[in-house]
Amino acid sequence: MSSHFSDAAMKPLEGAQLVGAGLLLAAANFIAVLDTTIANVSVSTISGALGASSSQGTYVITSYAVAEAITVPLTGWLANRFGTVRVFIASMILFGVFSALCGLAGSLGMLIAFRVLQGLAGGPLMPLSQTLLLRIFPKEKAPAAIGLWAMTTLIAPIAGPILGGVLCDQYSWPYIFYINVPVALVCGYIGWRMLKRYESPLLKLPIDKIGLILMIVWVAALQIMLDEGKEKDWFASNEIIILALVAVAGFIAFLIWELTERNPIVDLRVFRHRGYTASVTTICLAFGAFFGATVLTPLWLQGYMGYTATHSGETTAMSGILAVLTAPFVARLSTKVDPRKLVFIGVMWLGAVTLFRSFNTSDMTNFQIGWPLLLQGIGLPLFFVPLTGLALASVDESETASAAGLMSFCRTMSGAIATSLVNTSWENKSIYYHAELAGMVDQFGDVSNALTQAGMSIDQARVNMEQILQSQSIMLSTNHIFMMAAISFALAATAVWFAPKPTRVADTSAAH
Repeated sequence: MSSHFSDAAMKPLEGAQLVGAGLLLAAANFIAVLDTTIANVSVSTISGALGASSSQGTYVITSYAVAEAITVPLTGWLANRFGTVRVFIASMILFGVFSALCGLAGSLGMLIAFRVLQGLAGGPLMPLSQTLLLRIFPKEKAPAAIGLWAMTTLIAPIAGPILGGVLCDQYSWPYIFYINVPVALVCGYIGWRMLKRYESPLLKLPIDKIGLILMIVWVAALQIMLDEGKEKDWFASNEIIILALVAVAGFIAFLIWELTERNPIVDLRVFRHRGYTASVTTICLAFGAFFGATVLTPLWLQGYMGYTATHSGETTAMSGILAVLTAPFVARLSTKVDPRKLVFIGVMWLGAVTLFRSFNTSDMTNFQIGWPLLLQGIGLPLFFVPLTGLALASVDESETASAAGLMSFCRTMSGAIATSLVNTSWENKSIYYHAELAGMVDQFGDVSNALTQAGMSIDQARVNMEQILQSQSIMLSTNHIFMMAAISFALAATAVWFAPKPTRVADTSAAH
């Protein structure tokens, strides 16, 4: 294998082949990231088609995110054991197959099961696409290659809601999954032919089986508890109590095992670095707030503001326009300015915009909803780009890969947990506000009298008032979530100052 690798290294790709390989790897990263957001605006449509509630429909988002988070820490071991190229191509083809099965699912349970498998396959695509880009491109062209990769990472979440909305409205929801199939299969076939010369030597490293099992147990128990809690009336249900106990016991056992294992699946020892701990705390609080608000926005727009999936997707995606434009500038700036300052400014900007959004009203125009989302995009690169560098500059160089994988795991889990918490809190708060407003509406019968005098029957008047009451309850609940997200951003901005000023600029190529 090592001689094969040496021969391959003497015959690098050139010209059009090199560009083609770069585009192929970028496409792999694109579809993996795309699927984290493509279902966001389609939750209502999918739920209706499969006979489930909107809250159950959010499992379509969280199941993929959690499964993806679980395989990210495994990527290094898989690449060493089976070869980087083999794992990448297998992941790509399996991603296509499971995408097709998602589209063919006839029930929510089947769809969630296939989304889990899709997430497991998609997890290695992001880190390995970046690894292979750096392997095939000459050093002088590596920054351009990473720039291409980074652009797909930023563009894919923007394209997701738009593409999901258009496919749902113009065709039907399965097409949001079918769209991956030709890309994955064609890239898998061409990728093997172009990249097999770059296969890495195999290393038979031991895998931390106990650690992997414990991680799956506590993560799965926690996510199921969060997803099912509202339906089961939380701790009034024995099932939720059992899941909570399993999650806590599993997490404690996982911590003890990973801190004492020689070859841990997740190297928790990197948390001994204060800068890394502060950075991960910041990214969890800020990304959780951002992702939770991003999931909530299309649910609110489609469910209560009369938006179609396409219109909702276009509005939600506005946050990415300025993010793409400002990312190259921020990347250059982050090597010259204290990254803590940039992160603080970026996160506070996101918090300020989200705070402004907590004063929304139910009669807002599309422009009034859209322009804060557009401005929000300025803060995203200021948050993501320098924070990655700050985190990885805080650990020893030998720990960079494991630190990057753990940070990705924490970020993905924070997004999945936030989705569940936002969904539960949104519905619970709307019920609370409905009860509060109901006692204050039309206490003296003036409104019902006015409506009946306008030609409505008493039943029609009551229905009309109930619709207004429900709309205002949802609006107040939505604003409450945005307020909580703004507070989370403020806490995140504070947390970054617990990191000491970095003494070196980290190689962020291991980050994903």
